[in-house]
Order: sequence, then structure tokens, then C-alpha cells
Amino acid sequence: MDTIFVKFTKFGRVAAVAALAALTLTSCAANEGQAAGGTDSAASELTGTLVGGGASSQQSAQEAWVAAFQGMHADVTVEYDPAGSGAGRDTFIAGGSAFAGSDRAFRDEELAEDNFAACVPGTGLVELPAYISPIAVVFNLDGVDSLDLDPATIAGIFAGTITKWNDDAIVSQNPDAQLPDQAITPVHRADDSGTTENFTDYLNVTAPDVWSWEADGVWPDAVTGGEAAQQTSGVIDAVTTGTGTIGYADASRAGELGTVSVKVGEEYVPYSAEAAAAIVDASPAAEGRGEGDLAIELDRASTAAGVYPIVLISYLIGCTEYEDAESAKLVKEYFSYIVSEEGQQVSAEAAGSAPISSDIAEKSAAAIELIK
Repeated sequence: MDTIFVKFTKFGRVAAVAALAALTLTSCAANEGQAAGGTDSAASELTGTLVGGGASSQQSAQEAWVAAFQGMHADVTVEYDPAGSGAGRDTFIAGGSAFAGSDRAFRDEELAEDNFAACVPGTGLVELPAYISPIAVVFNLDGVDSLDLDPATIAGIFAGTITKWNDDAIVSQNPDAQLPDQAITPVHRADDSGTTENFTDYLNVTAPDVWSWEADGVWPDAVTGGEAAQQTSGVIDAVTTGTGTIGYADASRAGELGTVSVKVGEEYVPYSAEAAAAIVDASPAAEGRGEGDLAIELDRASTAAGVYPIVLISYLIGCTEYEDAESAKLVKEYFSYIVSEEGQQVSAEAAGSAPISSDIAEKSAAAIELIK
């Protein structure tokens, strides 16, 4: 077996090494036969550099996808900068990257502007729900590993109206927990974040009397107090190093922090890949989208058994028609690998994400065929 050299020009993280170690056997097998992810023999002749960036929620998955893909295509370099969803969309719009990772799809009004520099004018976008993950509400409180909280209590904590850990709203739902008379320090994202947009959407839909602000990737200016941190890693660091802290982040990064089970209907549901997938499958497709645009309208208010409503769908976004032929070829092959059964298994193992359903995988494959 040949030695695999993985070119992480943007990552340089220990997690990438771990992902590579886990994927060595898979990559070797792919090199000895047909490439994985539905690619054919011509795919091994791919060359060039593919630049993408965006959602930091995808970071662990992207590290694993890049390691595997470059293992199959030795002459390809994939660069993914996890700068955040907003930054990724802006870079893609400006033509600084060939694809974006985003924890929300482009809005209708953004699509109508048709100002995507990498795309042929007048052509559409491909938006694939390729990464599905619960958003964990994580906390750091001595002696407490888990809590049960309803939407109004979570909203009150982050709105700043519930300020102590021994508040009756928390104690009444957790009678067996030793909750101290200690200040709560909520931590939110400082950057324009798809994770924030998904989280604030959940708060607004499920507890509008407490959280009156509409969903937005930017934390509301009117909500004062607490701490702000850049990107997913910043939130996790702030919660981990703080005392009495609580935040929200992609569940793949929860680590040893305490986590919240969220009240849905009459039960408290802990986060899991299965519970995240359940609410996605129960939610409708967004209306009025183009042929390759698979945006989904999440049903946050669902009370179905076993669903976890604080979930993000992180999209892969590219052009249906590129100005640059090399970019089109690389994006098409990389997207095909990610939505393949193997690609989804790789991200599940590396990041704890929920594999997309067979229906979404089939629709994604058809959308990828539009890329040229």
C-alpha cells in the first residue's frame, strides 16, 4: 500500500491526523479498486486544488472527508476553511471559493440577486443537506452532568431572564440535581453563524413569549450579558474554561461537558444522531426552489416521539454551472463522495452526524448531475 500524504493547508489540526488513521484502510482499498462514492475510473485522474469554506460545525466531518478524498485522489488538494457559515457564504458569493458549507441555505432574496461570482450568470445553485447534526446545549456546572429543560427555560437562560442555576424553573424540572446558588453565564457566538440561526429559530418557534427575536445568524444586540466567542471552538472553550457557563454548539464538539435533554411534548429527549435525523425526515422541503436546491424547512415545533428539535442541517453549496471547468469537475466529484453511503459513514464516525436518508441521498445525486 502506498503512503498517503494528506495536504491540510488550512487545517493543521490533530483531529485531521486521527481522521486519517481511521480512514487508512478505507482509502487503501479505494486506491486498489474503483473509487468510492460513485466515482468511476476517470476520477483517479483528477488534479487541481478545490477551495471551500464556511460552517465550523462541519469541521470534524470536513477533515475526515478531505482525508479520505485526497487518499483516493493523490493529485488533488482540498482546502476547507471553517471560518463560519456567514464568512463561507460571503467568500463563495465573491468567488473566493468554489463551494461553501453553510448551516442554512441561501434565502430567496439572496438567490434573486444572482451575484455568485464563480457561477455562470443566470444559472442556479446546488444546495445539498449533506451534514445533519443535533445542536447540543452544553454547560459546565460542578457535580451536574445532565439537565432536563423545556423550551421556555432554555430561552429564559439565553435571554437573561433566568440568571441563577437554582432558579425554580430549573429546579422544578431537575429535583434530584444539586443546583447551586450560582450565576449563569450564557455563551453565544460572536460571528455570523448558521448554528446561531438554527438555535435562535428554535427559541423563537418554541418559546416566542420569552424569545421574541426572529431567527438570525447574528446574536441580537438587545440581549445583553453573558459572553461572546468566535466559532464553534470558541464557544466550547469558553464553556469549558468558565464556571457556571452554558452555550450551544454542534454536538460533535460537546466532549465531556454537561448536556441538556430538551422537552418535546411530554418527554425530555437527549440529543442523538437518530433523533436529529427523525425531525429532518418529518420536515417538508422549502417551496419555490430550483431543481438542484434541496433546502428543507425544519419543523421545530414537532411533538412527535423521539425527535430532537435543536438540529442543524449544514449544506454543501455550489454552482449548477461554473465559470471554471476544473472547479466544476472537482466540486462534482467531491460532493458525490460526501453524499455517498461511504462519505456519510465517514462523517458519522468522525463527527457523530446523522447519515442522510436514502431519499435525500437519491435527490442529492440527481442534483449533483446538474453541475457542469
